[in-house]
Amino acid sequence: MSGHHPTASLDAQRTLRRMARALGRSGLSGPFGHCSLRLDADHFLVCAPRPMALIAADEPGSVVPVAGPLPEGVLGEVRLHQQVYALRSEVQAVCRFISPSVTALAAMGRTPRPRHGNGAYFAPGVPFWTSSALIRDDPSAVAVATLMGAAPAIVLNVNGAVTAGSSPEQALALAWFLEDAARVELAVLAAGQAEGSHLILGEEAAVRATWQGRIAERVWEFLTRDDPEA
Repeated sequence: MSGHHPTASLDAQRTLRRMARALGRSGLSGPFGHCSLRLDADHFLVCAPRPMALIAADEPGSVVPVAGPLPEGVLGEVRLHQQVYALRSEVQAVCRFISPSVTALAAMGRTPRPRHGNGAYFAPGVPFWTSSALIRDDPSAVAVATLMGAAPAIVLNVNGAVTAGSSPEQALALAWFLEDAARVELAVLAAGQAEGSHLILGEEAAVRATWQGRIAERVWEFLTRDDPEA
């Protein structure tokens, strides 16, 4: 990695704050969680270490190297963002959140199955990290990112989930889709219909999980409505 240390533009800071507040204000995350966006091959911008719904309009995030120690004041779990960016050059944004239905499923050792349109984005399934410990050291972060592989999301047992997208809009949309897929999964389980119900897999999933038609952008507009920096 070069010695270049970029500063984040005002637009990048604003986009990051809007993504963070959307995660917090939509019920996808409460006091905990964080999100980030890539600045260049070697750096990314992570939101302030506060409840995301409460991040103020002028509150800056921190520039973090993809490789190397975390800057002072950056949360330990941001190591996971580092490893995702390091392993996947196509990823431009990461959401780390703790949503209720994803957490409820994880408590049963389950992740959402691709049962409806929003679930199709995660076919054939969502990787599940079995440890209940928080990801606060480099070896754990490497292991989680490796297990995630090229998947759009991973569930971290009862500690929520991570989504990775090719844009901030896509990473946020995937977080919303994952929680919605978990909601549907819980409903199917409660109805006793989990076995034998149709799953959207293979070519059917590939066709349904489209980003054409401003899919991610419309989710972004919906979740950032009434944002103070809209």
